[in-house]
Amino acid sequence: MIASIIIGIVIFGYAGWALVRFINKSKQGKCAACGVKDSCSSQCSPIVKNK
Repeated sequence: MIASIIIGIVIFGYAGWALVRFINKSKQGKCAACGVKDSCSSQCSPIVKNK
């Protein structure tokens, strides 16, 4: 019984932590949250289509 409660707390704790991390990274924007932003060669600017 105690083991089930501890396992449940760990699972829900990790899910909450992952959700908070996802929300914080999504607030930063696409390139700010990227793991390779320091060595990336793209400009991270929106694509403008010429008409």
